[in-house]
Amino acid sequence: MGQAMPMIYYEDIKIGITQKFGTYNVTREEVIDYASQYDPQPFHLDDAAAAATHFGKLSASGWHTASMTMRMMVDNLKAHKQASLGSPGLQNLQWKAPVYPGDTLRVESETLTKRRSEKRPEMGILTAHVRTYNQDDVMVMSMETTGLIAVRDTI
Repeated sequence: MGQAMPMIYYEDIKIGITQKFGTYNVTREEVIDYASQYDPQPFHLDDAAAAATHFGKLSASGWHTASMTMRMMVDNLKAHKQASLGSPGLQNLQWKAPVYPGDTLRVESETLTKRRSEKRPEMGILTAHVRTYNQDDVMVMSMETTGLIAVRDTI
């Protein structure tokens, strides 16, 4: 039996490091289900309607793309045992290219800044540039995230 992976805390995070992770296979059923519930625009629901738009075919909602990205990010945090404490938000969310059923997505996250919270010394605050790519290495989404992470040494 291998040794358990140690928890990653604020002190362990290095600025400028880019992590590459995740794969997410986008299915037609999921695109339609998500859009039906949260973004019921015709080009997310119907092939003929989508074909008549600049998308050319059924495409995922941008919010769905953000949700799939979030899933890959959380799976990565769990896999690497990062002491995440959530996020107060994000900035500069951009949908760069359509996501279609059959695409396989992946994520890159580059840590841009880190600092200790003045009000809550048990927390560190990280900013990262998150980019989502399809199987052809086309960037389909980007955003800057702010994350909270536990500090190992609160002194």
